[in-house]
Amino acid sequence: MRFVMKKDYYEDIRLFKYRSTFFWYAALIAGCCLVPLVLDDYLISQLTFICMYSIATVGLMLLTGYTGQISLGHAAFFAIGAYTSAILTLKGLPFVLALPAAGLLAGLVGLLIGLPALRLSGLYLAIATMGFSFIVDEILVRWESLTRGNMGLIVAFPSIGPFSFSTETRSYYLTLTVLVLTILAARNILRSPTGRAMIAIRDSEVAAQAMGISLARFKTTAFAVSAFFTGVAGSLYAHKLTFINPESFTIIVSIEFLAMIIIGGLGSLHGAVFGAAFIIFLPQIILMSKNYLPAYLSEQTGLEPALYGLMIILFILLEPLGLYGRWLKTKFYFQMFPLYKKDTFKREKKFFKAERH
Repeated sequence: MRFVMKKDYYEDIRLFKYRSTFFWYAALIAGCCLVPLVLDDYLISQLTFICMYSIATVGLMLLTGYTGQISLGHAAFFAIGAYTSAILTLKGLPFVLALPAAGLLAGLVGLLIGLPALRLSGLYLAIATMGFSFIVDEILVRWESLTRGNMGLIVAFPSIGPFSFSTETRSYYLTLTVLVLTILAARNILRSPTGRAMIAIRDSEVAAQAMGISLARFKTTAFAVSAFFTGVAGSLYAHKLTFINPESFTIIVSIEFLAMIIIGGLGSLHGAVFGAAFIIFLPQIILMSKNYLPAYLSEQTGLEPALYGLMIILFILLEPLGLYGRWLKTKFYFQMFPLYKKDTFKREKKFFKAERH
């Protein structure tokens, strides 16, 4: 186990805790770049979706995991980003400009939604954002002159100048690059006074107000930034599928986003990526496991959705800290062996009694 003698308060918010951490992240990115050399197109496509959903879950993690605001409306921001990018590129705007424009419009809508939601929290905020998602879905269906309703839109492959990202490998590299930039941006936000204020609001709104933190300012900022990242992910999603319609952005997508950050580990950018990978690969694992089940069981209607839901429930019950929490426990166990204590990661809840109503 390493101990670092700190000589400056700014060392607490360094981008990398240890010098060796940069090396390992660089090695990880290099490994991700080499992955297409050994995988087929199907698996590369799955990795692309993991990167894509990770961008959206990083945004939701900033809102829910770091600011404590529950949202069931991120499918709406996902749809806004997808349709904005699709419509702009169909009208001749280059993808390089359509991608940030999709994020900016989603962020602006997130800012507008964050304002009336300031007085809401917990389940009430979740229901309000879910209602917003239904409104956006209805607009996409009814505004046929712009969105073509249920007929959907055909979207071109993304391109930068003459270079087109029309293959699975090129699409993967594009999405991976955006994911790396997203994580770096989110990490720097969390190191800034804005990020520290968001974390203070999550831990205790009463204490945050007592320290002079404006709840209205930072809650709306969290909504806007979260929606921006989700809108960027929606843009990549539209150009990856090359066809979108309102059925691709139902409330189920919002629930999946929320499940990803919970399973990955709330309050961790690593958890956003872990959760997205788990949810993307879980159906594939269930499908492969059917070959080892008895015939009368594997042929049952609805077996896959039932196992999907059951595994998520069991995971949340047995490992509430998520995949990243399990990784931290395992690493800490080997670092402290044989002095490891079972209740090391047990969270003290007495601090929250002052805010119970």
